[in-house]
Amino acid sequence: MVIGGGQNAEHEVSLASAAAISRALRSSGHTTSEITIGRDGLWRHHQTPLGSSVISSMAEALAVVDQADVVFPAVHGPRGEDGALAALCELAQTPVAGSGLRAGAVGMDKWTTKLVAEAVGIPTAPGCLIRADEAPDVEFDTAVVVKPASAGSSYGVTLARDAAELRQAVRTAARYDQRILIEELVHGREIDVAVLREADGSRWAPPPLEIHTNGLFDTATKYDGSARFSVPAELGSRDRAALIDAALSMFDALGCSGVTRIDFFLTGAGPVLNEVNTMPGMTAESQVPRMFAAAGVTYADLVSRLVAGASCPGLPAR
Repeated sequence: MVIGGGQNAEHEVSLASAAAISRALRSSGHTTSEITIGRDGLWRHHQTPLGSSVISSMAEALAVVDQADVVFPAVHGPRGEDGALAALCELAQTPVAGSGLRAGAVGMDKWTTKLVAEAVGIPTAPGCLIRADEAPDVEFDTAVVVKPASAGSSYGVTLARDAAELRQAVRTAARYDQRILIEELVHGREIDVAVLREADGSRWAPPPLEIHTNGLFDTATKYDGSARFSVPAELGSRDRAALIDAALSMFDALGCSGVTRIDFFLTGAGPVLNEVNTMPGMTAESQVPRMFAAAGVTYADLVSRLVAGASCPGLPAR
């Protein structure tokens, strides 16, 4: 069963991921069933509404989930990627293709992710966490990046160069989360690394990908076609090893499963962690499938491997 949609700003992105995943699984011989979570919180099975209220809809959806061997939760962002769907499936004792509750919740929270990274020796941008109703107290020796603590697809992310821009940036971020992260701007190459845990428990990373863009890689740049990706990224052996080692360390520290995209800035001093995506964009054109394609793993093979590696903590795989 593939679940898409969701109640957050990434609803449309999730629908695209879910549709692509379903097509790829069917092309590999899997029988798929699709559930969509509407922006209103109502669940739909193959476009048929389930229930008339959020609770009754979820109850009817669980009866459908009970028929699934594996759930592929392709919902990005809050109430999906943050572990909410993984927790529901764990309570239902249904294996999930992807990370569980703990990894999803910690990975979705950018501030908590920074604390984990620093604990395992991976640098992050100097920054602070504020509430939306607090006046930001930031010295402007450098520009800062303001972002919601828990959101995806760069929604609410703004560059601020002075106090007036900072106040506006905080208001923008507050549309998505009341906890707001302010970080110093890091100058470096933007490099993504994907990590996959296979069914046998081994995990590995395909060739990293570099993002080329003029300015901040924000939501508009992600989806308007102006950004360019190169994979494999042109890296020396030392930088490549450092990036992959850092990605594997974060994957393990968070307890991730399935596939995770870990974003870095590559500076003269080495990798600096940007953020972690435990349910990254999963159309064939998204960064993660591009990286695996560079390693000879087709899109259909990748999603099949995710299903084969699906698990439910404390339960044997079905």
